[in-house]
Amino acid sequence: MSTPRRPIVIGNISGFYGDRINAAREMVEGGPVDVVCGDYLAELTMLILAKAQAKDPALGYARTFLTQVEQILGTCLERGIKIVSNAGGLNPAGLADAIREVAAKLGLDVAVAHVEGDDLRGDLGAIVPPVAGKPVSANAYLGGWGIAEALGAGADVVVTGRVTDASLVVGPAAWWHGWGPTDWDALAGAVVAGHVIECGPQATGGNYAFFSEVTDRRYPGFPIAEVAADGSTVITKHPGTGGLVSTGTVTAQLLYEIQGPAYLGPDVTTHFDTITLEQEGEHRTRISGVRGSAPPDTLKVALNDNGGYRNSMTMVLTGLDIEEKAAFAEEMLFGILGGRDRFAEVDVRLLRFDQPDAPTNEQATAHLRVTVKDQDPRLVGRAFSNATMELALAGYPGFHTTTPPSSESAFGIYRPATVARSAVTQTVVLPDGTRRVVADPPTGPADVTAPTGAAAGARPGSGAVPDGPTRRVPLGTVCAARSGDKGGNANIGLWARDDAGYAWMAAHLDVDTIRGLIGPEAADLRIERFELPNLRALNVVVHGILGEGVASTTRPDPQAKGLGEYVRSRLVDVPEALLQD
Repeated sequence: MSTPRRPIVIGNISGFYGDRINAAREMVEGGPVDVVCGDYLAELTMLILAKAQAKDPALGYARTFLTQVEQILGTCLERGIKIVSNAGGLNPAGLADAIREVAAKLGLDVAVAHVEGDDLRGDLGAIVPPVAGKPVSANAYLGGWGIAEALGAGADVVVTGRVTDASLVVGPAAWWHGWGPTDWDALAGAVVAGHVIECGPQATGGNYAFFSEVTDRRYPGFPIAEVAADGSTVITKHPGTGGLVSTGTVTAQLLYEIQGPAYLGPDVTTHFDTITLEQEGEHRTRISGVRGSAPPDTLKVALNDNGGYRNSMTMVLTGLDIEEKAAFAEEMLFGILGGRDRFAEVDVRLLRFDQPDAPTNEQATAHLRVTVKDQDPRLVGRAFSNATMELALAGYPGFHTTTPPSSESAFGIYRPATVARSAVTQTVVLPDGTRRVVADPPTGPADVTAPTGAAAGARPGSGAVPDGPTRRVPLGTVCAARSGDKGGNANIGLWARDDAGYAWMAAHLDVDTIRGLIGPEAADLRIERFELPNLRALNVVVHGILGEGVASTTRPDPQAKGLGEYVRSRLVDVPEALLQD
């Protein structure tokens, strides 16, 4: 029996298109790594890349990645560090060629491979539900086996289109350790590792609810996953970098933008209710015990459509009679415009920041934000914003706006869908130009239950619910949160520091209570609540709160990034036993 290979060290260099450019150089120069990987493809990014490609067919990829490649390519080739990224977007072949051009300019010889097959715009027939019209992007979420095959064929750099974010870790780990497609537990462990590091410094103290724990306030070091042969992983960062790696920061990222405990992916179904976290040392958090099962026989698809045009103007209301002034402004504005029904959609929001007897002018103000949408760019363009400015000398007292008149902007609509694996051909194009079709792994029915035996042994989340006197305090006194978007849905992950806190949270925060904490905007929405006692956590999915996705929603927080912190600010009755510390 051969000795297992040492853990593969994979460092993240990007969490989104536009992230810290110097992260790549800092990762390569900060300490030893085997692979650097970067995630660039949010759902909104696909729409941005589609617009760029419409203007220039040679584009459609994340161009900032090329800057990073230019910074690190020579060092990576010298040290044998592989580069893996989904920055190819809608044109992975074009990005591969661009990397070769960068290498030629630097006088370097580089082996570049790319993975394709995710772009379904050429054949929409197998997508469910059926697609009407012609979307600007339609991409299936591929897995990591194309990446693994490219690395096995000697590629120095591998770029892909739309693979799952975690695949950027799964592929290199499978290649390094020689896993097969039915090594479910190991693959699931790599999925968890990939999910933790995919968003860069969110795993190392960024956006962390208990931020007082982050005593090193320098820019956080980007995260590193040391993935072992059995799929267990240590999350860490380079020495001397800012931020924090703890069971708390890792828990926060584990709960980011997920749904139920069974995390369906193209390579494996990962059971998040089997994860065990342990603080191994300073800035070293171990992930173990992850169980996996067969992936489903369908792939997730992200569709983006052109939604039309939109424009917003924000009027400032000051002092007394805020609601009356807002009603006056709305009535006069749409009188000038010829009525609300001229537009396909109108959204009017009164945002209250004012307080009585405010000590400063700014603290006496509220905002009336009016957004209009339509297929006619002229109607929602200057015709709308100029009409708003007509109120300047004719409307409510104290009228002014936060911006001058603005022009219309195009917006997109996101739609999730699925496609049968048999309708998608994942292909890896090797450095020598050879094309290989990547075989699908065995699939099975969606298994939403943790594998038998996964919960054996002592695990967190088993404490008794505290009783006794209560005190009314913000929910965030006893639990943390992280929230984000998945299409039109928002997810809020909530977790406690200890078993007693989780026991209270699980008993107290039912769906109706959560709905009340979110407030009126959730009154008629479907809310799902999932328990993850192994993480002392609840995950909440609020369906439809973001409408048709980030590019379309008129919600002031379009990606629900602040929703978790809002919920933490709400007052609840907490047992005093939980507040003693």
